[in-house]
Amino acid sequence: MSDAATLSWTDRVEPAMVARVRELLARAKAEDGVAPVSEQAVLSLAEADGATGHLLAERAGELVGYANLVAAHDEHSAMAEVAVDPSVRGVGIGTDLVRAALAEGGPGARVWAHGDLPAAKALAAGLGLRTARELWQMRRSLANPELPELDFPDGLMIRTYAGPTDHAELLRVNNAAFSWHPEQGGWTERDIEARIAESWFDGNGLFQAFDTDDLDRLLGFHWTKQHPDAAPAGEVYVVGVDPAAQGRGLGRLLTLFGLRHLRATGSTEALLYTEADNAAAVNTYTKLGFTPAHIDVAYALP
Repeated sequence: MSDAATLSWTDRVEPAMVARVRELLARAKAEDGVAPVSEQAVLSLAEADGATGHLLAERAGELVGYANLVAAHDEHSAMAEVAVDPSVRGVGIGTDLVRAALAEGGPGARVWAHGDLPAAKALAAGLGLRTARELWQMRRSLANPELPELDFPDGLMIRTYAGPTDHAELLRVNNAAFSWHPEQGGWTERDIEARIAESWFDGNGLFQAFDTDDLDRLLGFHWTKQHPDAAPAGEVYVVGVDPAAQGRGLGRLLTLFGLRHLRATGSTEALLYTEADNAAAVNTYTKLGFTPAHIDVAYALP
């Protein structure tokens, strides 16, 4: 182990330490041009959930590194995310954090390298890690090429977010559509509430599709996101379609609905995230003009 920092695990981050972790994450993002951990990891700082561990690296009373670890669940392996303060890199803190997180996560545990930067590649190679998963960020201009026309079928109604009464159906469709996904599947009411509490949330950018003869059962939704720190970029945040409603073109229609909203509210570019091996999603988004912009890689022991 490096003698550069002391590592300690906790399942609950004290408020004062939450602020310090967020400041470290901001410094890392400013240095690297990419956020070192996901939105889910940042949200997990605020409240203990029983499934997430936090590893703090401190030196002389200063926080110099952080790791977030979501425990293995169902058939999904544990997943870690790591950040090191730019001022103390190159002395082994990142290696110690990754090694400790993978050991704590158990067999099959993985660690994200957001942007798969050269330093992350070198660390992974040094630990003998292999690529286990790739997440693509795809982007397209909202000006050129022109967005396709909407082909709106009869008997379909799309409305925006109406309040907490929508949550049960949003959860049902989200969890059915992403039952296979280690992060997106299994959302709870708390997951929705945490995102609605964020400063970027706009109910007018959450589109929901229903059959006109059954307005109580959600068919699919597109949750858009205006990036407060990446303006003028907007995000195709989540597109979920009830498996029972697949084959009706709802994913494409809802995506286009959201893209037009993002353009109308000032975004000049749109981004989204998709698994590299999700051929259907990659094909749909490619046809809509999206191209890969950067790659996040999850590494694991062989």
